[in-house]
Amino acid sequence: MSPPNEAVAREDAQFRGVPTDDVLIDLKDLKMHFPVTEGVFIQSVIAHVKAVDGISFKIMKGETLGLVGESGCGKTTTGRCILKLEDPTSGEIIFHGQDLMNLDDKEMVEVRKKIQVIFQDPFSSLNPRMKIGEIIAEPMRVHNIVPDEEARNNRVVELLNTCGLKANFADRYPHEMSGGQRQRVGIARALAMNPEFIICDEAVSALDVSIQAQVVNLLEDLREEFGLTYLFISHDLSVVRHISHRVAVMYLGHMVELAECDELFDNPLHPYTRALLEAVPIPDPDLENGRAHQIIKGEIPSPINPPSGCVFHPRCPSAHDGCKKEFPEFREVKPGHWVACTEV
Repeated sequence: MSPPNEAVAREDAQFRGVPTDDVLIDLKDLKMHFPVTEGVFIQSVIAHVKAVDGISFKIMKGETLGLVGESGCGKTTTGRCILKLEDPTSGEIIFHGQDLMNLDDKEMVEVRKKIQVIFQDPFSSLNPRMKIGEIIAEPMRVHNIVPDEEARNNRVVELLNTCGLKANFADRYPHEMSGGQRQRVGIARALAMNPEFIICDEAVSALDVSIQAQVVNLLEDLREEFGLTYLFISHDLSVVRHISHRVAVMYLGHMVELAECDELFDNPLHPYTRALLEAVPIPDPDLENGRAHQIIKGEIPSPINPPSGCVFHPRCPSAHDGCKKEFPEFREVKPGHWVACTEV
């Protein structure tokens, strides 16, 4: 695998000529290795789970970057590292020119006002003992953004209306609402902090398809209205194509492809990306039955002991002996289209 500084330099080439002020999030060679221990009273580290193993990307202001891949590839861990809910093993997380890795918990309090998250499960992420109005008002009270109680209540009503809910929902409990309504509450709670950047971690995967469309459209409207920036983590490629400007594909902790949304969907270059797209069903039964499918053989290798060389080679239909020896360079094969594969 290439040295980290070379990988970062190549990734920086994606934005040559782009003003630095236009970059909101800049990840450089981010790694998150979880220790595996044994023993009861005296524990020793016997291995590491390489959940994220040296990824780099930038997110521009006002952009939605889709992050896709199979379960266990490191998508959610990447989001949690940006939020500093996990302490990354190494790398840099630059937000507004400030490396979050160097900040302590007290300093992160100020940053978290500008970085918010919408979780996957809209029920478990809401306190069942609190009314909706209290849930939305709590972050404003804790961070002293709106000190006056009456002003907070007015702000709660405003946020509910912004997210498509009526004012009387403030007096309801989470269990009295549908899944889509609860997720709208989660969005309203995130907006209460007036954030710049929101991580949407499988934000619509727990919802019915018709409700998914409504929530995705709401997220798009809010991005345009408030100038938000999203990292949209999902395994649903149809939703990702609808909402994203660019799409990054992860596999086993590594970035394997990154491109503009339409370019990646119309011209996927990495074998893994092609297999993911071929797995997306077509709503026309005749077309679906008539097309060829490329089935990925085998199971995802263990992140404790990933394969040598290209981590996808045990399952890749195009793999050759060289793929087992060296991880392919993440390189730009056409303007704005980056891929890690020796066969491209």
